[in-house]
Amino acid sequence: MDAILRFFTETLNTFAWIYVLLPCVVLGGVIFTVRNKGIQFSRFGYAMKNTVGGVFSKKKASAGSVTSFQAVTTALASTVGTGNIIGTSQAIAMGGYGTLFWLWIAALLGMVIKYSEVTLAVNYREKNKKGDWVGGPMYYITKGMGTKWRWLAVLFAVFTITASFGIGNLSQANSISSSVNNALTSFIPSVKGNELTVSVIVGVILAIICGLSIMGGIKRIGKITGLLIPVMSIFYIMCTLIVIGVNYTSIGDAFRNIIVGAFTPRAVCGAACGIAFKEVVTWGLKRSAFSNEAGLGSAGIAHAAADTDDPVRQGMFGIFEVFVDTIVICTLTGLAIMVSGIEIEFGKAVSSELITSAFATVFGDKFASLFIAIALFLFAFSTILGWSLYGTRCVEYLFGTKASKVYQLIFSAVIVVGTTLSLEVVWSLADTFNGLMAIPNFIALFALSGVVARLTREHFSKKSHELR
Repeated sequence: MDAILRFFTETLNTFAWIYVLLPCVVLGGVIFTVRNKGIQFSRFGYAMKNTVGGVFSKKKASAGSVTSFQAVTTALASTVGTGNIIGTSQAIAMGGYGTLFWLWIAALLGMVIKYSEVTLAVNYREKNKKGDWVGGPMYYITKGMGTKWRWLAVLFAVFTITASFGIGNLSQANSISSSVNNALTSFIPSVKGNELTVSVIVGVILAIICGLSIMGGIKRIGKITGLLIPVMSIFYIMCTLIVIGVNYTSIGDAFRNIIVGAFTPRAVCGAACGIAFKEVVTWGLKRSAFSNEAGLGSAGIAHAAADTDDPVRQGMFGIFEVFVDTIVICTLTGLAIMVSGIEIEFGKAVSSELITSAFATVFGDKFASLFIAIALFLFAFSTILGWSLYGTRCVEYLFGTKASKVYQLIFSAVIVVGTTLSLEVVWSLADTFNGLMAIPNFIALFALSGVVARLTREHFSKKSHELR
């Protein structure tokens, strides 16, 4: 069992991330940026105008679809949360302050990658037997590259189903139980020593709630995430801004440590920290991908259900997602930790304790632990819902709509297991499954990059014509 676990968490992890995903994010990001004329920069204002406005839209979705805003909150549900809070904390602890710099670089490239994924997903989507719009990499592979590539679509679907139990289930459930235990210990010290019992109880309750939500399909998931994500994001951002504002005199030093630490980590983290340049880059890029999922192809599955007839307009939500998720929320998390002055033990895997300690310097231990527990619970809960949709669509693609109910029951039950596993094992497995998803997806993105470029040209040519 140990040998099998090492194969998944070390050998496969290294292959998928170091030799596939990270090079593809850099190379693909540059190529897609050039082919689409730097759309994430040149059309950034257009992207914000056509996405943020969805918050105030009262348009109802037609049958078999969700509103564009519900599609984006469903996609954000699978990214905003543990990747921003715990993932950013882990990046700093394992790679030093400089990881934030490489996280930004990956996000800037990730914007155009996710734009491409969403655009292709909407362009090649189709209706299933229930009348719902379905799409994603498995569809744009077979419809865009041809049926002879169906084996690649099957590979993506299998990897996504597996990943849904890692990034979208086990790691989320583990984060929830960890934060709940931390909060309870702050208020009821006698709970210490009974963490396993608490975790099991949390797991059972969470499994029941998620199971009932998942069975409602994309419509119910869209409604839930459309409420949770904006509200919790605003509250979390406000708290990080307060911590940063209280410690505003340290902001300059924080940015200096980020820039210097990006290339010479030991200069700012200490000679004894043992962090090498390769680790800074790797952790920054890994946690960026874990946070915004650019390159994994998952977001396209949610966006394919959007009530829209314009692939490029929906693709703009991909740019918006990465910006909000990584550039804004991950940066604020990292800065709050850095300016708070808390002690960081570099090289040690962490959960929510760093950001909780940072909040505690301003709000006190009890409020900090309670707020982080609530935030992680709601964020992770919405992430579980988002990934259940991804897994459901892939099961449906492989085995038909009837098989999706079986998957949903198993998915809900596995939540209980996730609350009791060790932190390191859970996150290592999640990283591995994430990386494997990117392999077939990037093959398709490179093959269909010309399609994205053509759709982009046609869209903005039409917009220019309309303005004349």
